[in-house]
Amino acid sequence: MATFFGEVLSVFSRAVDDEDEEQEEDEDEEDREIRRELEKKREVTLTWSPETSATIENSPDHRLGCSSLILAVGDNATGFVSSHILSSGSWEVSGSITLWNERCRQQAPGSDSTPSSCTFYRCITDPTVMLCQCSCYVAEDQQFQWCEKVLGCLQKSTLKVTILSTCSVSDYKTTESTYNLPVPFLKALKTNCYTDGTPCGPLEQPNIVDGLPAAVMAYCQVWGDPRRVLPVLHRHHQTGLRHH
Repeated sequence: MATFFGEVLSVFSRAVDDEDEEQEEDEDEEDREIRRELEKKREVTLTWSPETSATIENSPDHRLGCSSLILAVGDNATGFVSSHILSSGSWEVSGSITLWNERCRQQAPGSDSTPSSCTFYRCITDPTVMLCQCSCYVAEDQQFQWCEKVLGCLQKSTLKVTILSTCSVSDYKTTESTYNLPVPFLKALKTNCYTDGTPCGPLEQPNIVDGLPAAVMAYCQVWGDPRRVLPVLHRHHQTGLRHH
């Protein structure tokens, strides 16, 4: 359309506008449905054994009595726990976690064909002591779910959480040569409410803990009083591994 001054103005058909808006609404709804399906697929599912479920149901606050939770994250930490703790035979399976993400595709929600890569054990002689082996990758958007579902089932009053994890010694930031590090090399972090001693020195800045160990520690730091957390860092110079 032209004006008296010779300007050419663009004129859009209302019918076209309405059609475009409807397409956008359809696309938005489709996107929302995709997001809902993806969120459902990425849900963290915690399943307790019948015996453990009965214990939780029969407790006054519907929480599992636990004085100590040992969390081993990663293949090296879980291998260490298998060799030196679970091999005693005084542990029984009490639960498992299933999840799916871009790096953990072998375990789909609702699938029973694949053994869980995140398993909980209770000590037979002292059922208040629990151990968790987690060899699967827990994505960032699943870490809070993991903490909520696991730690939300446990009584807080006397709980102490110990985290063991591994990473490359080359990531350790120090002014000294890493070739001079002792074997084994241990470092630890603890929350403010952890008042007991540690078996090794503290992890110096600017070194950090990441992944699921960091999420569990942060959860206990924020919500944990009187929960206490002690992540232990073990660096192995020869194999280039470290355990948190």
